[in-house]
Amino acid sequence: MAGLVSRASLIVRSKISALLNRAENPTETLDYSYEQMQEQLQNVKRGVADVVTAKKRLELQTQKLEQNVVKLETQARQAVAAGREDLARQALERKAAAQQQLQGLDAQIQQLAAQQEQLIESQQTLESRIEAFRSQKEVLKAQYSAAEAQVRIGEAATGIGRHMNDTGLAIQRAREKTEELQARASAIDELTSAGALEDFTAGDQTQLDRELAQISASSQVEDELAKLKAEVGAGEQQKAIPAGGSEAAGETAESAEAAQPAEGTQPAEAAAGEEAEAAQPAEAAAAEEAAQPAAEPSSEEPRQS
Repeated sequence: MAGLVSRASLIVRSKISALLNRAENPTETLDYSYEQMQEQLQNVKRGVADVVTAKKRLELQTQKLEQNVVKLETQARQAVAAGREDLARQALERKAAAQQQLQGLDAQIQQLAAQQEQLIESQQTLESRIEAFRSQKEVLKAQYSAAEAQVRIGEAATGIGRHMNDTGLAIQRAREKTEELQARASAIDELTSAGALEDFTAGDQTQLDRELAQISASSQVEDELAKLKAEVGAGEQQKAIPAGGSEAAGETAESAEAAQPAEGTQPAEAAAGEEAEAAQPAEAAAAEEAAQPAAEPSSEEPRQS
């Protein structure tokens, strides 16, 4: 039973010691020790003051006794001169007692003086120790603060500190929530596009209505595009084949087209059409001149008949 009690007390003391070591701050401990040393110095100073006060009190008593001794000696002389030996004897007896007291007071004063000197020496020694401890305390506090700051910086840089660990966990949780929300948004978009969910912001239109409207818009765009292509192709053909043109105009157009490079553009074709149009008046005039001689003989034949 005694072994269990001692073992339990040992475990309790070890736990308490571990808790105290964990809660102990060296800076605060050094400051507290310095305060305790300052209190001790104040006690020594108060002790010196008390000793000096007691010595001064004894010195005052000594002065009074010395004055009393002188007075009693004077009284004894007066009593002897007056023939009163009894009074002279009493005065001398009191003088002797006062002298004994003076001897005792002198011894006490010497002891108090020795104590005063010891206390003053102790005060000086304690002051020097306190000053040295204060300098060492400041150095230790600076070293401890630098080491603590270095540890905190290292933990923050490597992420092994307790606070940085909490921060890292918060960042990880935020990242997981963000990914979850992104996945949910993608799923909702996919279900909405597939028609499994309806978009209430689209009004009364359903998914089928929206798809049909999209198909109609696409077909309308294709129809307009085909129409534009047909109109552009018809305009180019009209420019290439002039109305009422002859074979010369065709040959001129062919020679103009042959003169253009294989990769001709619309400006080249427009130039060829303009040349063909310019050749039409000359060809029409030539055709009229050729038709006039043939018409004149036919008019003269009835006259001859």
